[in-house]
Amino acid sequence: MAFKHYTIGHFINQPKNSTEFEILLFNEMEEPDVDDFHKHTFYEILWTEAGISKQIIDYKEYTVRPNSLFFISPNQVHHFEEWKPLTGGTILFTEDFFLSNQNNKEKLFELSFLDNFYANPCIHLNKKNFKEIKDTIDQILLEQKRKDRSKTIIQSLLHILMVRVQRSVDSREERTIPKKSIVLFKEFKRLLDIHFTENNTASFFADKLHITTHHLNLITKEVTGRTASEIIRARSILEAKRLLTFTDLTVSEIAFELNYTDSSYLAKIFKAETSQSPLVFKNKMSEKYRIR
Repeated sequence: MAFKHYTIGHFINQPKNSTEFEILLFNEMEEPDVDDFHKHTFYEILWTEAGISKQIIDYKEYTVRPNSLFFISPNQVHHFEEWKPLTGGTILFTEDFFLSNQNNKEKLFELSFLDNFYANPCIHLNKKNFKEIKDTIDQILLEQKRKDRSKTIIQSLLHILMVRVQRSVDSREERTIPKKSIVLFKEFKRLLDIHFTENNTASFFADKLHITTHHLNLITKEVTGRTASEIIRARSILEAKRLLTFTDLTVSEIAFELNYTDSSYLAKIFKAETSQSPLVFKNKMSEKYRIR
């Protein structure tokens, strides 16, 4: 694949810096030396107080407006159209930073708005909720600027921030999905990200999770409204889209990469998923997104 995986150090133009946490204001940021389309090894939360811009994650475009939060998770193909006109900033942190000294290692998975490829990663908040979240961000900023800053305090404030964001997310939902279901779904998604090129069935992942295929389908439908097989197919087609857009591989070569029996079968399910053939998609997207 053509995508580079960037660490937090790359985003502060210090590639060798192994920092696990940074908080940056847009008006103080340097232009990071990264490809327009890229993947992170870390989580990122953007907050916007003023201005309008666009974010692109895996072919979906999102408008970022004032009083909004935007979430980017590891391994998503991401492009930030323009951040200089915005007032606000970004919080960057690794999984290890968030979970260190935590007894509950599922705490990150319990947050429904992260590691999330089935819901909108952009949340527009009312002024009251945004102010509460911004107050916590300001506390993190103040602590980060101290010469005697404490990692423990920053971690604690980050946890408070996440709980407040989750509370805002939950207040907008018509129904609350149990944490257990969210955690299990994300375990499924994590396994899928590892094994998606093998073209496995739902029963393969159910076995890995030590549950029945029926139980896995109940979980995926509860969280996303889709069956496990539909999610597996969507992940495979997402990778086909990436390969069509950002590489010179033929449809036959992509079918081989993704373990399809032949290119005609890949073309069939690609059209069912996207309403266009792989070649039509390639011609459209290569012109729009191709890394040169």
